[in-house]
Amino acid sequence: MALNEKQKVLVENTLKTTLRNKFENYNPEPASMPFHTRLLGKDRLALYQFIHSLITNFGTTIFEPVAVTLAATKFKEAKSHIVAGTKISEDAQFEIQKIMDGLNSATIKPNKTKEIQTIRKAIKKGKERNVSPTNVDLYLKNQDDEIFLFDIKTAKPNMGGFKEFKRTLLEWVGVILFENPTAKVNTLIAIPYNPYEPKPYTRWTMAGMLDLENELKVGKEFWDFVGGEGAYEDLLKCFEKVGIDMREEIDKYFSRFNR
Repeated sequence: MALNEKQKVLVENTLKTTLRNKFENYNPEPASMPFHTRLLGKDRLALYQFIHSLITNFGTTIFEPVAVTLAATKFKEAKSHIVAGTKISEDAQFEIQKIMDGLNSATIKPNKTKEIQTIRKAIKKGKERNVSPTNVDLYLKNQDDEIFLFDIKTAKPNMGGFKEFKRTLLEWVGVILFENPTAKVNTLIAIPYNPYEPKPYTRWTMAGMLDLENELKVGKEFWDFVGGEGAYEDLLKCFEKVGIDMREEIDKYFSRFNR
């Protein structure tokens, strides 16, 4: 089901509020760039710097609040930027390390179902340990109390980062199950859009570290999961509409840099 009118308005308002907050709080670092300024003009250079700053923080400032807005009508709970947990058992940590060692040496293949079972069996064994896992970008719980934790990444993450991404996904499983050993939990990487469209998303050795079926959602698959079938296409239209509605406002903001 595509987005309803209320959802579209909420998404558009979220985008407008985010951009206006960015305008209000944006304070570019002072820097003399005489060649760039003379070639491009102050307004174009300021626009470039603003866009670069916005893109750098797009996940936090745009994708996270939009995802929560979409998910709020479909899921029982939808939150962003939360702590998954702070405690885990030594035995669970040991099993996570074994999984990582096996994946790094290519002696095992990623299998999220099996990995969760292994961690679940070890979760209450060994000493309790305090941990500080990476914050969850998007936390969802459906009507059946099934939990989905997302780590939202850039469209082209660095190859070396996938090892740490995988460890984060496993640690989230560990801390969630420590609090509730019977919980049904899913931990995934989300890539908000596919930069290779219309070709399939491919990124180096991802398949050797992630269970692609159960640990990765890219572009349309992610947004349709969060907001329902058709959400991705409607979301693109919302972004386009806000861009058109705010064009004059954006131009006015950057015209001041011509002075």
